[in-house]
Amino acid sequence: MEEKKPFKIVSSKKTRYILPNILTLVGVCLGISSIKFSLDQNYGFAVIFLLFAALLDGLDGRIARLIGGTSEFGKELDSLTDFVSFGIAPAFVLYFWELKNYGKIGWAIILIFAVCCVLRLARFNLTKTSEDEQWRLNFFEGVPSPAGAGLILLPLIYELSNFSLNFEVKKLTPYLVVVVAVLLISKIPTFSFKKISIQRKLTIFLLLGIGLIFVSLVFFTFEALLIMGIIYLLLIPVSFIFYQKKIRQSNKLSSEDEHEDVL
Repeated sequence: MEEKKPFKIVSSKKTRYILPNILTLVGVCLGISSIKFSLDQNYGFAVIFLLFAALLDGLDGRIARLIGGTSEFGKELDSLTDFVSFGIAPAFVLYFWELKNYGKIGWAIILIFAVCCVLRLARFNLTKTSEDEQWRLNFFEGVPSPAGAGLILLPLIYELSNFSLNFEVKKLTPYLVVVVAVLLISKIPTFSFKKISIQRKLTIFLLLGIGLIFVSLVFFTFEALLIMGIIYLLLIPVSFIFYQKKIRQSNKLSSEDEHEDVL
């Protein structure tokens, strides 16, 4: 009897490697296009294109792992794309929108953010996790570059939204960019959301939440992005607390294992 071959989502080996890289390249095209929109002072489209670039950045790696198309080339390409889409593009968008009014200081702030972004990506590529510390994959070291891009764009997103305060939020832009640049290269743990385990009975609530976010982004794009950005900022201290708790648990288990070895 002929043995059945295991089912593969994408049977062609070449296609498995090309498809995720195509998504990555589309992402970098979206990032570069956002700069063009900012030059035309069409900042709404600039932000939306960066949003799509972030979505593709979250998908390309997952698709590569799903179809067995991971490669060193794809990993390096992804890092280069992240630098362009989330280090260069949002910085230029903010420069043309507001920071150009600060002259040389505004340009220096842009350079600081770009340098911190590339340092953060280089460190990420060198980060290794041992088998007995897989829980660390639930955290990033510092704020990831896509989130950093979203955070520095918050003043612009506020201006594009229907929210209104008796304060010029755009004045916070240079200070926010510097703070986020420091967060990029910091060692503050932040949630990675890579390995989220949900009980089956709670799956319906997860799907409802995803649906609510999708509808909000479609009909209230900038308002939803602003709220999501603020929530992410509030989650940073929460992730630090959870990380410290995991560290204590890991150290306790290690000490117990050493004690058993001695006995």
